[in-house]
Amino acid sequence: MAWNEPGGNNQDPWGGGNKGNNQGPPDLDEAFRKFQQTLKGIFGGKGGSTGGNGNRGGSGSAAGSGGLWVGIVVIAILAYLWNAVYVVDEKERAVILRFGKYTETVGPGLRMYFPPVESRYLRPVTQINTYRLSQSMLTEDENIVEVAMSVQYNITSLEDYVLKDSNPEQSLKEATQSALRHVVGSSEMYKVLTEGREVLGDEVKVRLQEYLNAYGTGLNVIKVNIESSQPPRQVLTAFDDVIRAREEEQQEKNKAEAYANQVIPEARGDAQRIREEAEGYKDEVVSRAKGDASRFNQLLTEYQKAPGVTRERLYLETMQELLGTTSKVLVDVKGGNNMMYLPLDKLMDGKKSRSASGGSSSNSGATALSQDDIGTIADQVTAEINRRVSNSRTGRTAR
Repeated sequence: MAWNEPGGNNQDPWGGGNKGNNQGPPDLDEAFRKFQQTLKGIFGGKGGSTGGNGNRGGSGSAAGSGGLWVGIVVIAILAYLWNAVYVVDEKERAVILRFGKYTETVGPGLRMYFPPVESRYLRPVTQINTYRLSQSMLTEDENIVEVAMSVQYNITSLEDYVLKDSNPEQSLKEATQSALRHVVGSSEMYKVLTEGREVLGDEVKVRLQEYLNAYGTGLNVIKVNIESSQPPRQVLTAFDDVIRAREEEQQEKNKAEAYANQVIPEARGDAQRIREEAEGYKDEVVSRAKGDASRFNQLLTEYQKAPGVTRERLYLETMQELLGTTSKVLVDVKGGNNMMYLPLDKLMDGKKSRSASGGSSSNSGATALSQDDIGTIADQVTAEINRRVSNSRTGRTAR
């Protein structure tokens, strides 16, 4: 049965009927009015009564609109402050621009700026970034090499980074390629591929930093690492043979230098020894010559004083010196026509041979004669002298 039919008690199911009955569904208009009053109470407005005259209801509506605008303004202020306040980390720096003009660079801490009058650019300045590059390029001797490298950099001047270059990262990439091609193009292939790699990295770093400073990027190159350098894959085998030949050449050079380092000091030592011996011999000869000259002068003085005595003494000294070193004896027989020759050296050799053949226990190399041997030789000499004297006298008597 419908609510407006006879017998339906004339009750509106949406609350438009008997409002005194609490068992009906809630009135939506009343719920909306209560919600508006709650908002007005929050933002400082006064709730108006649903009853009464029309003027009172109009003033309530105006007060509600004013409170709503105040809330919107408060929310906007809070949002503005939330956006204006920021925190700068220890590794970061911030550049503040006022009307597009540089104002200051702020350090770590809680900071605030005023947009849209001011704008900020926050960047990590202590963070080390890496850019990698791999390129094929020509060397000075017109060979192709493939070089892979990495550049480590950071931001040193945030002001230049923000204001002087619109895209510092792109400038870094182009400057890196330019510096690498310039250095590799002025180097020979074997230097780029072998011992020149470390020098190559240092030269690229210096030239790259010059480019970045000229562009005003505010970037600082920390290190340039040449990760690999190799010829094209088509000629890699042939180049390995060339490298091997160069290594063998260097090995042979090292061996030759080691041999030279061993021989040269010995030769220098021998040369120094020969020079010192020559100096010693020179000093000896000069000293001996000076001594002989001094002795001759002394003899000359004595000879001038007594010529005969000096000649006799010199003769005797000379004969003593000569005959003292000989093993032969000449005996002049008085009254005879000849001289007797006694080869004592032959006699001594014969005696030693007899001693060795007789099994003597004495040393075979000894040259000294015993008393018996000397006596035997003296007897033989005397007998020979007597025999020759007798023969000489007999010959004169016969004549």
